[in-house]
Amino acid sequence: MKTKDENDKYEKELVESVLKDFEERQAERKTFESNWQLNINFFLGNQYSFISPVGDLMENGKQYFWQEKEVYNHIANIIELRQAKLSRVRPTLTVIPFSDDERDIACAKTSKKILKAVSQNINMSKILSKGTMWSEICGTVFYKVDWDNNLGKIIGVNSLGNEIKEGDVEVTVCSPFEIYPDSSTYNNVEDCMSIIYARSFHKDMVKNIWGVDVQGNDIDVYSLDALSISGGLGYSTLSNSMAKKVKKDQVVVIEKYEKPTIEFPNGRLIVIAGDKLIYNGDLPYVNKSEGKRGFPFIRQTCIPTPNCFWGASLIERLIPIQRAFNAVKNRKHEFLNRLTMGILSVEDGSMDIENLEEEGLSPGKVLIYRQGANGPKLLSSDSMPIDFKQEEDALLNEFVNISGVSDLLNQTSLVNANISGVALQLMIEQDDIKLSSSSEEIKYSAKEIAKQILRLYKQYAKLPHASRIIGDNGLVELFYWSSSDINSEEVMFETENEINETLAQKRSMIFEILNSGLLNDENGKLTNSMRAKILEQLGFGIWESTQDIKTLQSKNASKENLQLIMEQTIKEPSEIDDHDVHVLEHISFMLGNEFEKSILKNPEIEDKMLEHIRKHKKFKNFNQENKES
Repeated sequence: MKTKDENDKYEKELVESVLKDFEERQAERKTFESNWQLNINFFLGNQYSFISPVGDLMENGKQYFWQEKEVYNHIANIIELRQAKLSRVRPTLTVIPFSDDERDIACAKTSKKILKAVSQNINMSKILSKGTMWSEICGTVFYKVDWDNNLGKIIGVNSLGNEIKEGDVEVTVCSPFEIYPDSSTYNNVEDCMSIIYARSFHKDMVKNIWGVDVQGNDIDVYSLDALSISGGLGYSTLSNSMAKKVKKDQVVVIEKYEKPTIEFPNGRLIVIAGDKLIYNGDLPYVNKSEGKRGFPFIRQTCIPTPNCFWGASLIERLIPIQRAFNAVKNRKHEFLNRLTMGILSVEDGSMDIENLEEEGLSPGKVLIYRQGANGPKLLSSDSMPIDFKQEEDALLNEFVNISGVSDLLNQTSLVNANISGVALQLMIEQDDIKLSSSSEEIKYSAKEIAKQILRLYKQYAKLPHASRIIGDNGLVELFYWSSSDINSEEVMFETENEINETLAQKRSMIFEILNSGLLNDENGKLTNSMRAKILEQLGFGIWESTQDIKTLQSKNASKENLQLIMEQTIKEPSEIDDHDVHVLEHISFMLGNEFEKSILKNPEIEDKMLEHIRKHKKFKNFNQENKES
């Protein structure tokens, strides 16, 4: 047992070692950080910034008052177009049952409903869009999957009068500026031995969250600013830029996650606010396969780079082209200024030079010059060289070739050309396939987020939870679940590559399948549940509110099967039951492995189920006899 002095000494040494480690990681990551700043500035329009030899970001202003330094931002247009196309990548996820038992299949369906409900609650589409924007600009982004005890419904009040909530998962988008791996040579998060997650908080917020009084300091943070470094002859333009700004009374909170080792089999989490130790213990979340603990981070990259933790951004490849394009356009406008405004040749002492400089050669102006001297003359200028136009077109083509993204509808050559619909569709697919690497990263991130969400619910959601989703019948479905209903975390994709599928293509495919009759039932008719599903997929919302009676009968029979397994009882058949559907569901359940395992524990279950089936058949025969009579 350590004494108080020994504990204080240990905590002080631990804090000092973490802070020293954090400074070393900051120094190692400085070059990457400068590149991210440069990418953000070019995206925002501050395209006259550069990285100095010491690694700092600098701005380059005008050298002459007449110099044209306007910005023609093609990078922002390309990134926004990529973002719009990648926003279609929202995979539909499903959960594979642990086995073919009825119980496991029901749990897998419940897990799928949980994923659907939590995706709606936390707005997963918006989270992925925000993360994709960071990955497109900086090359890398991270998602942090947490459990927050302050979320969810109120379930009670403690002795101090504070509310006790059921808790819920929280998915946070973490910019690359907040993540510090122990080495930048790893290829993924799982390879790291430790990861530091650092953020700045106001000292009052630290007090409210962790209950610790910490002295605040002035901290440099990245924020949006406006700089007047661009413009043309006689005017200037404010360009947005990402620059460092000072925030007062701030505290850096460091969370250091260490991988499980022999010394710490459950890993270790160290939380430090300023110079005070807040937490030192095991990794809190069982968020990896086989019940293991690990990092709560999922990495997403724009362009994966070999033997490097950080991904590359397309902006890094476009910056030289953007600089050359700005230079060509500005030199072209300077040439046009000389053509339109002219350059005067004036003999020394022949006239008032100051008046000529201030007013120029306005229409109707009277020029007075010394008798016997030569009057001012405009120097002749050549016409606009064709080289400007050729270089401008070449750079525009290079934007498309390097980025792999083009807006085909805005290309005049395609609009005026006689191209068939099939050829145009092939060109669109070829254009979109260049985004497949980034789209796969988004799909992988969504899948890993879903896995960690299910594992956190399995760990923490011990009390029954109530969730709502849009059911198969088109109505809001309320279902209750707990951690015992999650026995599988094997998440798979229901859909393939969504990036090549526009809304018009999706609708056309649905109509083709509908006309072929593949969606009709055995009687050749379209069921109410299928009609509601089709309307939903077409993007028209839920129009059909009529419930499919056979689907409800099948669900009711499945509930009876689970009731027999869980409670050892089953309710009596009712006159409103569809006895054919119930008998088929019960027989299918009896042929499964789950029923065989239940018989070994309680042989009476088989007799109860057989008796229940006989009662259904008696009801059916009785109804037929009444109908015949």
